Amino acid sequence: MTPVTRQEVLGLYRKIFRIAKKWQSASGQIEETIKEKEYIKNEAKTLFRKNKNATDPKLIKQCIEECEARIEIGLHYNIPYPRPIHLPPMGLAHKQGRMLRHQEKLRKISKPIYLKSHDEVS
Repeated sequence: MTPVTRQEVLGLYRKIFRIAKKWQSASGQIEETIKEKEYIKNEAKTLFRKNKNATDPKLIKQCIEECEARIEIGLHYNIPYPRPIHLPPMGLAHKQGRMLRHQEKLRKISKPIYLKSHDEVS
C-alpha cells in the first residue's frame, strides 16, 4: 500500500468514527441513536480489519469507493444501514443450466458498490 493510499484509508477510518460520535438517529430516540452509533463503529471495525491485509490496488480502490459511497448515502438518508436493492426475482430462470448462471451473473454485476461487502460480513 502506498503512503498516499494509507493516509486516505486512515482518514476514512477517522472520518467514520467522527460521524459515529456526532450521529443522531432519524427518530431522535436515545436508544435508537446509541444502537446506530454502535452499528457504525462495529461495521467499520469489521470491514477495516477484514481488508487490512489487502495488497491489490484495484481491491483497495474498490473498498475506498465503497466506504465513501456508504458514508455519503448514510449521511444523506440519515440511515447507517445499507439501503436495500430491488432486483428482479429469479423466478423465470430454470433451476439449473446456463439461464440460471446468466441470471446469477447479472444479479452480481448489478449489485451497487455500497453493498459489495455487506453480504460477506453480515
